[in-house]
Parts: sequence; C-alpha cells; structure tokens
Amino acid sequence: MRKLISAINMTLDGFCDHTAITPDDEIHQHYAELITGADAILYGRITYELMQFWQPLVKNPSGEKSMDDFAVAMDKIPKIVFSHTLHNVDWESARIAKQDLKEEVSELKQQAGKDILVGSRSLIMQLMKLNLIDEFQLCVHPVIAGAGLPLFENINDRTIIKLIKTKTFKGGAVIHYYEPKKE
Repeated sequence: MRKLISAINMTLDGFCDHTAITPDDEIHQHYAELITGADAILYGRITYELMQFWQPLVKNPSGEKSMDDFAVAMDKIPKIVFSHTLHNVDWESARIAKQDLKEEVSELKQQAGKDILVGSRSLIMQLMKLNLIDEFQLCVHPVIAGAGLPLFENINDRTIIKLIKTKTFKGGAVIHYYEPKKE
C-alpha cells in the first residue's frame, strides 16, 4: 500500500502563501528529489494553476540549475487535478480526477508503486477529515506573513500527530515530518 504524503510550504504563523516565502536552491533541490521519488501529485484547481508557472521552464530554462531541475521534475510527475470547474488540462502529465476525492485517493493508495504527494491546502484539509494522510511534511519558513490562508482552517476535530524527524535548511526553513497517531 502506498503512502499519501502531504507536503507543503508555510510561514511561521501557519499561512500557506507562496508569495510570502522565498525558496532557495536547497529547497528547490529538496522538492525536486521528493517529486522524483513519487508516482503522482494531487492538486486542486488553484494550486494546479499556480504550478503551471513551471511548465514553460522545461522548454526555456531559466539558467538557475535548482529551478530548472525542479521544473523538469514537476513536468514529469503525473498530476491529478480535483476541480468542479476545470474540465480539461493542457499539461501532458496532468489529468482531471475521474472520481470523488475519497474514492480516487483510496484507489490510488491500494495500487503498487511509490508514494503519492498532495500539495494543495484545500485537498490537505479535506484528506485530513477523511483520515487518508499518512505523513505530513510541513516546511516552515522563517517568515511571519501576518495574514493569509491558514493551513488547518476549518479542522474541528482534535488530531494528534507524532514528530518523526526534522530537516533544517541553511536559509532557516525547517521541514517537520509528522505522522498521524492512531488513537
């Protein structure tokens, strides 16, 4: 059975805002390696559209190795997009989910292969409520945004998670690896 890993960047005050953080080469390399080691990544429409930023860098590299490597990894990984408004995608490695979130993810987890990633705030919250996340990788950046979209908004049930390990980057960001505790 494959694991579903929630991997997301956030500010120190708990907001998911890609404009508030500045990933460096080390972070781009980390995420390129994470993506390369997975079989698929799940996105909601908004995050999928944000990630399309990387699509043109495959054909027109930026010259920054870590960004270009990340773009190649992002281009190759199969992307499954959950959306009520998007009916087709123009990224060759992407597809619209065929089933609802619970059915699609449960089916994916039962298949053989490498882990599945989820990188959308909205999907993470929904999958938490469905108890389908096997590991959280929260990359906390040394930035206080002051406002934005909180990662754990509308989570009403108490959830106990166990710290497995941490990884600290030279720029001060820290990934906290957690797994949900089974009560």
